[in-house]
Amino acid sequence: MAGVDLVPILHWLERVVGKVTSLAAALIATYLWLTFCFAQFFYTEPWAKQLGAFLLGVLKGFALGIVGAVPGLFAVLVIFWLTRIVAAAASRFFAGVERGTLSVSWLQPDTARASRRIVLVAIWMFALTVAYPHIPGSGSDAFKGISVFAGLMLSLGSSGFVNHIMSGLVIAYSSSLRPGEYVTVGEIEGTVLELGPMSTKIATPKQEWVTIPNGVVVSGGVTNYSRLAADKGAWVSTTITIGYDAPWRQVHALLLGAAESIPMVRKSPSPRVLQRALADFYVEYELRFAIDRPGERVPVRSDVHAAIQDAFNAAGVQIMSPNFEAQPEQPVLVAKDQWYAPPARPDEADADASGQPARRG
Repeated sequence: MAGVDLVPILHWLERVVGKVTSLAAALIATYLWLTFCFAQFFYTEPWAKQLGAFLLGVLKGFALGIVGAVPGLFAVLVIFWLTRIVAAAASRFFAGVERGTLSVSWLQPDTARASRRIVLVAIWMFALTVAYPHIPGSGSDAFKGISVFAGLMLSLGSSGFVNHIMSGLVIAYSSSLRPGEYVTVGEIEGTVLELGPMSTKIATPKQEWVTIPNGVVVSGGVTNYSRLAADKGAWVSTTITIGYDAPWRQVHALLLGAAESIPMVRKSPSPRVLQRALADFYVEYELRFAIDRPGERVPVRSDVHAAIQDAFNAAGVQIMSPNFEAQPEQPVLVAKDQWYAPPARPDEADADASGQPARRG
């Protein structure tokens, strides 16, 4: 039933009802046995009459209470039956709008799910308000005390809950996130999997499932890489610092050539280079390029970085990161014949560092 296995629950209820029934039967049998024993003796006969009268009074009160509660219970059942019909109709309407099978001018598919939750909560709250006076015992002091206590506990403990719920509505109605989009929320970057009423689920490129409370999403800000990527792709950027002795036109050409050599970089719009800063020791260049799938930002940027290193090494242009304070005598480059050299063994690395062959033993 609705994806819930009721068999264990029914077995548990069966055991509880059986124990309660057995205990009640034992207490009633003990009470009747005491009444019968007291009635056998002259001096204890008045006690038997009192016990019998008390038992009859309790049973009479229970019977009258049950009979008096029948109209109220019937009214409650009717109210909740009608409410369920109205809630089901509203849920189907909003589900149709969300799937796109229904179209109305005042409701968008992105906000249909949040609107459905609000409307369903309002419908059931109204039904509870109408049914409350008909609930048996609703006018008693005990029922009122329990209601006040429950309301107080809910008010004290629901501040964070309400904050996340309201933040979820802000996310839904602002359409800042949609499932399947590639975004950055604070320091978390990944694909949106689910927009829940309390939290947002994101899958990172490292296959991490991250749950972010909606209050954190709203307060931290969202960068959406997919929303504007349909026509011109998603833009990715990387920066590099090159010394003033390298002609900037050559640097531009090397950066653009490195980006265009990667198959996943779009040719239109074409990559571009900006000179972001003229620092004390170097010029800061920014390479911007577009890709079709925002979720591949990390691997594509890594490929572009590798292509940039190859292009600048081949051209003999030194990359100025990390910074240095004095111009080296020889350019800090990797010779092209060493690009694919195998890694040195530990003994060879020790020999190169000391100038003497490494000793074993």
